Amino acid sequence: MKNLKSILGVMFIAILVFTVTSCRDTKKEEDHDMDHDDMEMEHDDMEMDDSSMNSSDNMAMGQDNSASDAIIANYLELKNALVADNTEAAASSGEKVVSALVAFDVKNYSEDEQKELNEIIEDAKEHAEHIAESAMDHQREHFEILSKDVVDLIAITGTDKTLYQDFCPMYNDGKGAIWLSEFKEIKNPFYGSKMLTCGSMQKEI
Repeated sequence: MKNLKSILGVMFIAILVFTVTSCRDTKKEEDHDMDHDDMEMEHDDMEMDDSSMNSSDNMAMGQDNSASDAIIANYLELKNALVADNTEAAASSGEKVVSALVAFDVKNYSEDEQKELNEIIEDAKEHAEHIAESAMDHQREHFEILSKDVVDLIAITGTDKTLYQDFCPMYNDGKGAIWLSEFKEIKNPFYGSKMLTCGSMQKEI
């Protein structure tokens, strides 16, 4: 009888120890699983943050391109009006260029680029304003400087458009002048119908 009690006692202790050990192991596994889940959640949060940042950057870049494209589109409209010897259309396009320049936001660029862009925009706006108020000869004079400003602006902002930088060797007393076009074919905005094909393409932008 004593032996039976001893055996039962040993068995009870063994079962108790086994149960406690099993509980501890289960607790460790649960803790490990929770830590692993927490790490995965943190990783997912980081990916979402990175995705949000990239989305914001892309949106900012998209806005920059849209703003600069508006300037380019109105500039090209102005160029085509000068090619057609149309003073009124050139004046209207000059006003559109002014509006597009005013709407351009430089805050997404570096400090040095902002300074340079502000100077370009201020100068370009002045010449576009004169084009909106002047006769054809004066419109073309201001268009010469405006073209340089737009080229300088694109050098900083870039553009998705394919453009051609053309050169007229006759304008400005033989000093020559550049302009931008969306066409490979030469159509001279400085002389219009008088010397429509005077000039050559310097480079593709």
